[in-house]
Amino acid sequence: MRRAIPTSASTARQQTQAPRVGPAGRMSLADHLRELRNRTLICLVVGLVAVGACYYFWQPLYDLMRAPYCDTTLGRHNCDLYALGVLEQFQVRMRVAVVAGIVVSAPVWLFHIGRYITPALHRHERRYALGFLAGGVVLFGAGVVSAYLTMARGLEIFLDAGGGHVVPLITVQSYLSFMSLLLLAFGLAFQFPLVVMFLNLTGTLSSQRMRSSRRGVIFALMLVCAVLVPTTDPFTFLAVALPLVVLYELCIIAATVRDKVVAGKARGRDAQHAELLAELGLEEVSAGL
Repeated sequence: MRRAIPTSASTARQQTQAPRVGPAGRMSLADHLRELRNRTLICLVVGLVAVGACYYFWQPLYDLMRAPYCDTTLGRHNCDLYALGVLEQFQVRMRVAVVAGIVVSAPVWLFHIGRYITPALHRHERRYALGFLAGGVVLFGAGVVSAYLTMARGLEIFLDAGGGHVVPLITVQSYLSFMSLLLLAFGLAFQFPLVVMFLNLTGTLSSQRMRSSRRGVIFALMLVCAVLVPTTDPFTFLAVALPLVVLYELCIIAATVRDKVVAGKARGRDAQHAELLAELGLEEVSAGL
């Protein structure tokens, strides 16, 4: 019999096949690197396409970006933003396209990150990881939306700080930097409930401890919000601090329910163990131990 000689096409097909998973659910280092390369390439291609689409549809993004400024008293008279350099308009357009492209392509690269990491986790760890990932995305989005809705009020306070004798000249670069910092600060601040629930799941922070340290936590939240929020007006400060206090109270309720469920399961296991010992006639032995 003639021995088949592998062609270049068959070799390419073998290289693009799914990585071989062993009986214990493990892959070799080469298969891990190959899977990482393939998923990274997919994310890069999708990200570049998203950035190109956002660069092409620049005008709707720009209108959405400057909408809070247009809602201010100064913006109602003249909603134009100024560019002070030749390349500033192109730089701002590319910056907005990159940020928007990352956000638009987020479902793709988050999916591939999850698919790459979750096979190495146990079933309960996988459930927690997916839950925290989804919760982080939702909370970050809620923080960004909250910042966007309250941004006009904060801008109004700053633009009127100099009175009627000072006319602000808002450049598109400075406005975009201010907006990016504000959205990022709100999004990061809204990750606080995830930290609290993680500490509760690991047994580090119980619901009783959360209730007893409520005043200290609220005071610490106020300090953190004062540092993270790039503005100094009280309206924006309260817009991020009050939702965090409400979220902390919700965390206390969720932790209380979880602690009761865990305690009930522990009592059930102890009762089953006692019944088993009673059936085996080992009550005295277990009591002596």
